[in-house]
Parts: sequence; structure tokens; C-alpha cells
Amino acid sequence: MKFESTEYALWRRRTPAAELLRWLAWLLAVLLFVLCWEAMTANQIWAFVWDAPRQAGDLFSRMVPPRWSYLDQLWRPLWDTINIATLGTGLGLIIAAPVGFLAARNTSPNALLIRPLALLMIVTSRSVNSLIWALLLVTILGPGLLAGVIAIALRSIGFIGKLLYEAIEEIDLKPVEAVRATGASPLQVLDYGIVPQILPAFAGIALFRWDINIRESTVLGLVGAGGIGLQLKASVDTLAWPRVTLIFLLILATVLISEWISAAVRQRLI
Repeated sequence: MKFESTEYALWRRRTPAAELLRWLAWLLAVLLFVLCWEAMTANQIWAFVWDAPRQAGDLFSRMVPPRWSYLDQLWRPLWDTINIATLGTGLGLIIAAPVGFLAARNTSPNALLIRPLALLMIVTSRSVNSLIWALLLVTILGPGLLAGVIAIALRSIGFIGKLLYEAIEEIDLKPVEAVRATGASPLQVLDYGIVPQILPAFAGIALFRWDINIRESTVLGLVGAGGIGLQLKASVDTLAWPRVTLIFLLILATVLISEWISAAVRQRLI
């Protein structure tokens, strides 16, 4: 019996050169990580890091149990926090809605000037954290709720404007063309052809942003912009850790409730 030898080509996922490049890329990534780690930890005092578990345990022992008697003094700051988030969201919605229409490709009146300006406004708003906005506004307006409301509004414009103009650009153009074919004015086309299509998305975006703003409003008091953050900062500064625990629990409960309300309403609307 004669056996014929047959040669089969060995299948390889990558060529040897590609495999070598892949390993070199991994090596460079590891070297870059090591260099960044060395740069970031050059001035690190490692004695504090090794002692961190003991310090954390000591801090935790000071934080429990919460001082429940302090709860009566937190309702008003908590109400202020909710007002900051709600009013800031409302103000942000009023400004972001026209900005979203001006930024969308299919509704912007001028793609060379107005649309870039609207996009710049959105990017600027999204680039600055609400805490930094609050820090600047406290310097300008002085400490208080007004700085917090405006900081939340300025931060909300970018978030709402971006999601809104993306929703506008994704609308179905057939209803718009149908309304336009009746001889409707641009304002009527907007009112009957575009707004009904984006209204559910707009409501969902508004509620989602309000939910986020509740969380962000809780820390604005750290820079003097009102709300429960003021009590948090005062308690931390005086090392009143049982009060800090109570404030944390109250913030957690508020965020959970706001998230539940937001999810329930969005489920009904969308």
C-alpha cells in the first residue's frame, strides 16, 4: 500500500511580523504605565498608604452610630438642595432647548456661524464641572442658593443641549415634509412636524438631568453654594463624624428616591 504524503499550509491568525509588532505594542504600553506610575507616585509618602487600613478602621469607628438627633437640622438644607436641583434644571431646560435647535443640522438657520456657536456653548458647558461653576459663581455672586442654581443650570445646558440636538437630527423627515407641503410657515413646521417627535425624548432627558442634578447639588455646599453640602463641610471641619454619617445616609436616601421617581416617570412617558 502506498501512502501519498500531503503538505498542508499551517494557518496562522497573524503573520510573524504582526505578532512581533503586537508584543512590542504591549511592551510599550507596560513601559508607559510604569513610567506614569513612577511620575505620579514620586512624592507619595508610602507610610500613610500602609497605615491607611488602620486609619480607615479608626474613622469608621468614630462615624457610627449616626447622630439621629441632628436630623431635625437637616430638613431645611435638604429642601434647599432639592430646590437647587429643580430650579437649576428648569433654567437649564429653558436655555438648552433653543440651543439644541440651533445646533442640530436639520434645524439650524446657519450652518457656518450659528451652529458652531451653539455647539461651542454646549461644549463649554460640558467641559466645566458644576462644582467649578459653583466656585466661580460664589466668587462673583457671593455664597448662597443663587450661585448653586445658576451653577446647576450652566452645567445642564451642555448635557441637555447635546442630547436634544442629537434627537432632533434623528427625527423622521416624512412628517416634516408633509407639514411643509401644506404651505406651513417655518414656525408651524417646527411646532407640528418636529416638536411632537422629540417631546418624549425631551421629557426623558429633562428627568434624567434632574436626577443627576440632585446628586450634584448635594456637594455644591462644599464651596459655599448652599444646600446640605454646607452642613457636610461644617461637620467634617469640626470632626463631627456621627453627623457626617447621618448626612451621608440622608443624601443616599434622597438620591435613591429621586432615581426611583425619575425612572418611574420616564417609564410612563417614553
